[in-house]
Amino acid sequence: MADQTHVLFVEDDDVIREATQLALERDGFAVTAMPDGLSGLESFRANRPDIALLDVMVPGLDGVSLCRRIRDESTVPVIMLSARADSIDVVLGLEAGADDYVTKPFDGAVLVARIRAVLRRFGHAGGSAADSGSAADPNGGTLTFGELEIDTEGMEVRRAGRPVALTPTEMRLLLEFSAAPGTVLSRDKLLERVWDYGWGGDTRVVDVHVQRLRQKIGQDRIETVRGFGYKLRA
Repeated sequence: MADQTHVLFVEDDDVIREATQLALERDGFAVTAMPDGLSGLESFRANRPDIALLDVMVPGLDGVSLCRRIRDESTVPVIMLSARADSIDVVLGLEAGADDYVTKPFDGAVLVARIRAVLRRFGHAGGSAADSGSAADPNGGTLTFGELEIDTEGMEVRRAGRPVALTPTEMRLLLEFSAAPGTVLSRDKLLERVWDYGWGGDTRVVDVHVQRLRQKIGQDRIETVRGFGYKLRA
């Protein structure tokens, strides 16, 4: 397991849990599958997986609450599974700290692609935005926007001198904005650059993450340009 990516999979449906576990294992993942939220939380704390895959509707401790508990302790990537694309559970999961979601029923290949996209994002948190930002910055990789300071080399953020804790997804989103301050970035472009989507995705993922980022760096720092997207105030 040490050489494999360890997936924590929490799903109460026996058939889905077993079939998905087998499919992920065939693709080279090591999988710990749990039938409810409480056992999932215990497994997370005991094993510290590389990524958590959580169904929204599981007994004991629902997937959204489990995601929130995991996020209180770790920045490990989390993908939520939801039975309905238009469900409020999708937004609740993202607001709880999930990095992405997949709608059930899902194709195994799509699920694996989404997992790998999230893992690539977390494994390369600097990305092209960090490279371009630090190359253009004369202060050794530190970008300053008002009271906001972004260390693009150390991957640290401060607001009014105080550290700001960002998840890797939030950090990549901020790096994209800071690489082109004042430039409007569309939701589709952010999905492509931050979430590594080579196909159309749900822009709610972007909207919720922007709102979470605003709460941490200041509500006015990222401006909504209606009909176009978002931009960082220089």
